[in-house]
Amino acid sequence: MIRTPTVVYIVILLALAGAYYYLKNREEPADIELTVEPTEAISYLFNAEEGTPSSIRIESKSGEIVEVARDTNDAWTLTQPTEAQADPAAAEAAASQITTMRILDIVPEVDPKTVGLDTPEYVLTIKFTSGVERTVDIGVITPTESGYYVHDAAGKIVIVSRDAIDSLLGLLSNPPYLETLTPSPVPAAESSTPLPAPSETATP
Repeated sequence: MIRTPTVVYIVILLALAGAYYYLKNREEPADIELTVEPTEAISYLFNAEEGTPSSIRIESKSGEIVEVARDTNDAWTLTQPTEAQADPAAAEAAASQITTMRILDIVPEVDPKTVGLDTPEYVLTIKFTSGVERTVDIGVITPTESGYYVHDAAGKIVIVSRDAIDSLLGLLSNPPYLETLTPSPVPAAESSTPLPAPSETATP
């Protein structure tokens, strides 16, 4: 007869042998290699470190000009085509658009003449609160119609989002004049003209 302690030892030995066999023959987990796609850097036509726009001037090849600028009270005024108060909402929207003009692509080798930059369609001049002034030339629309060819201030030819530029070019055809309410004409007071008294006819 096998004693109880001996049975216990045998069971423990078998358990250890089974654990050893499992650990020895189990499959090693495959190394998981994470592939991280590099994030494409977003670049803009104007540098944010230059500050916010204090003056925006757009001139077309045909000679149209529109310009808005901040006055000494930091209020937007229209200086071209005529001097007038500017709609602050429209001018501020244009200034915000300047800071978000995204570059879609860089064109390393291209003849400026083929993309309308030998004689630019538009010239955009921006003055910033830092005192820096930048001028960029705007050429024709790209074949995909997603952007404009632009000669930036650094001398590179880039493609800039069409939506961003179109919203600025709209100022040429619709300058941001401040709308003023024109008072309705007050109708003239009606004047009552007394009727002439009937003439008395003498009775013979």
